[in-house]
Amino acid sequence: MTMTAGSGDPLVTAAVVGGGPSVQIRDLTVAYRIAGRDMAAVAGIDLELPPGSITGLVGESGSGKSTLALALLGAVQKPGRITTGSIEIDGVGDVVTLAPKAVRKARGAQIGYVFQAAQNSLNPLKTVGRQLLDLAKSHDVDDKQSLVRQAKSLLERMGLDAGRMLDAYQHELSGGMRQRVGIMFALVLNAHLLVLDEPTTALDMISQANILSIIRDVSTDRALTTLVVTHDIGVVAEVSERIAVMYGGRLVEQGPTTQVLRDPKHPYTRGLIRAIPRLHGDPALAQALPGRPPTLGTTPETGCVFRERCDVFARLQLPACVETDPRPTPIDGDRLVSCHAVASEHQQADREARA
Repeated sequence: MTMTAGSGDPLVTAAVVGGGPSVQIRDLTVAYRIAGRDMAAVAGIDLELPPGSITGLVGESGSGKSTLALALLGAVQKPGRITTGSIEIDGVGDVVTLAPKAVRKARGAQIGYVFQAAQNSLNPLKTVGRQLLDLAKSHDVDDKQSLVRQAKSLLERMGLDAGRMLDAYQHELSGGMRQRVGIMFALVLNAHLLVLDEPTTALDMISQANILSIIRDVSTDRALTTLVVTHDIGVVAEVSERIAVMYGGRLVEQGPTTQVLRDPKHPYTRGLIRAIPRLHGDPALAQALPGRPPTLGTTPETGCVFRERCDVFARLQLPACVETDPRPTPIDGDRLVSCHAVASEHQQADREARA
């Protein structure tokens, strides 16, 4: 079932109801050319976003999350560029090989993106309604009245006064309102892949809860395939079915959210969870990770990028951690962990099970 902007129920997806597009990212590397060298901000990423699912991409600032999200849109800014890999999106094709004009058409129409700083995606000199008409013009939408009805329906669905929002400038809106307006712009052309970059940053707790509820409800109602990029594991736990943990431009662990958070395998994932303050019990149990995440200039050229902060490496001193970059190892069926120590433990358990 398909629909054009403004036709029918605005909560019916442009993709097949019951499942949005599948997204397959294979061996993706994004590098920045600095002082004559290519430095990888994202390296060898393999990630699948199942149709109609919400996936949380989590990690510290500088881990490469936003670069990966921008790569999905074909919007990596120079001097960055995709050097290897593919990004296959159902109904769009391989974003890496598409012509620039085709990629621009896909943004908004098939791929919706909500930026980290909502105010930065709004033009301070134009009302929301005028920017909506600019969007219609850039995507060759003829029925502008239907598009406005679609926008109003989405805004009202998110608990806003649609008329007031369309007549407002960005400075007249609160942070939570701007974020919801950003979601409206991402969905008004019936995009079926939604990417949200830090959707709750700088919002108060009530606004955060409202935004997360909206993401969950709209993603379900529209059967969207959704990627939520965040540094906040609490956000991932609230909305996502799957989680991908990123560090130093690599995916170190991924799998069903409840399984990963209940029983984290990678030392970095365990460290992130240990650092979360608890509402009950001893506050001292929350422990920050030692050291700092690597930058483009300090990422090790060989071996595991996490080893300098890793308590397992400090204890075991595995030579492989220094010599080779760990590859994803299947653990417990639907989980992948990139860690030499975990792979060794898994192989040992397999040998013992076969003995």
